[in-house]
Amino acid sequence: MQIDLLLVSVLRVLVEVAGFALLGQGILALLAGKHRFNNLFYKILQTITGPAIKAVRFITPRFIIDAHVPMVTFFLLFWLWIMLALAKRYLCGLHGLTC
Repeated sequence: MQIDLLLVSVLRVLVEVAGFALLGQGILALLAGKHRFNNLFYKILQTITGPAIKAVRFITPRFIIDAHVPMVTFFLLFWLWIMLALAKRYLCGLHGLTC
């Protein structure tokens, strides 16, 4: 396997894990309501998504309130996942692979 294709695949998996964890965190927040901060699974999902949310908070302007940062993070991860899929498709074609 080519190193560039491996790197894109690993980055894509990391983005998928963070995206699904954000999605699960949002669904659990809807189900648990205000008691979500006492939920063990919510805390686990917060630990997984923490680095991505902090990175997006760092790059977003201050007028975006903190309550909206997880939603912005999810949409950025979604578009990053799409771009990585296109990059993987390009690299597979470049190396003559069918993936």
